[in-house]
Amino acid sequence: MSNVVLVLSPDEIKKVKLHYMNYKIERSAPGVVFAAKLTDTAITVYKSGKVMFQGNGASQEASLWGMSPEKVTVSTKGDTLPPNFSSLSVIGSDETGTGDYFGPITVAACFVREDQIELVNELGVKDSKMLTDDVMRKMAPDLMASLSHSVLVLKNEKYNDIQSRGWSQGKIKALMHNQALKHVINKINPEKPSFILIDQFAERGIYYNHIKMEKEIIRENVLFATKAEQLHVSVAAASIIARYAFLKEMDRLTEIAGTTIPKGASAKVDEIAAKIYIKNGEAFLKSITKWHFANTQKALMLVNKREF
Repeated sequence: MSNVVLVLSPDEIKKVKLHYMNYKIERSAPGVVFAAKLTDTAITVYKSGKVMFQGNGASQEASLWGMSPEKVTVSTKGDTLPPNFSSLSVIGSDETGTGDYFGPITVAACFVREDQIELVNELGVKDSKMLTDDVMRKMAPDLMASLSHSVLVLKNEKYNDIQSRGWSQGKIKALMHNQALKHVINKINPEKPSFILIDQFAERGIYYNHIKMEKEIIRENVLFATKAEQLHVSVAAASIIARYAFLKEMDRLTEIAGTTIPKGASAKVDEIAAKIYIKNGEAFLKSITKWHFANTQKALMLVNKREF
């Protein structure tokens, strides 16, 4: 499925409305001034001047109206979403920290009702990969105060314990997503979302195989898609909240380690890990890292050679 967003002038929007008038449908979502539905494409015009094309024919229809510097095209893999998906009430879930040697894995799930979408957009919510950490630190508390959510933090000691017992990252993430979704569903009960969207890290069958032994498994109206942060603001908000929780834990690790803890898994990370090993010992280093990462052996080699 593809999404294309064009920013058009008032005159261009008039032409869009006239062009698709025979395909007009009623849409009561906040900010929507016109909507149309073709066989393979949904067209939504917003008060802001943005026009969204969704569906398999999105690129072709959008090409009729030219290009814009703010045009965004999203090519995703996973389930086919309803044409009006971005305007529905959805619980989205996302995670972060899985590729970082230091720090936890965090998973967040977030419910955005249809009537909250405009507010969330006004807060500047977008894919966390498009925002700086400083911006997310400021934005996340407002989101957490406004939206029903759940955020889980799997600290390093617990992570290393279950990983050493044979749990893959995929299994760990699946269990955390399922748990976070359960929490949000319980919070909003009896209200129900139109759908649940999980930022896809595994095929549907693999995901559910990971959590098959759980007493309660969230299955109803669950969809999976890659780049889901760009498909619904609920996932984008969840990604920001998850990142905020990750950053707070990294702040804590920096404080107890007495040195700035870097993100990622680069050579710089190896050097800092080696220094922490020398200063604080193996047990301490293990308690703040994902010990099975290759960075451990690289850091130990630096310690032995003192090449840093």
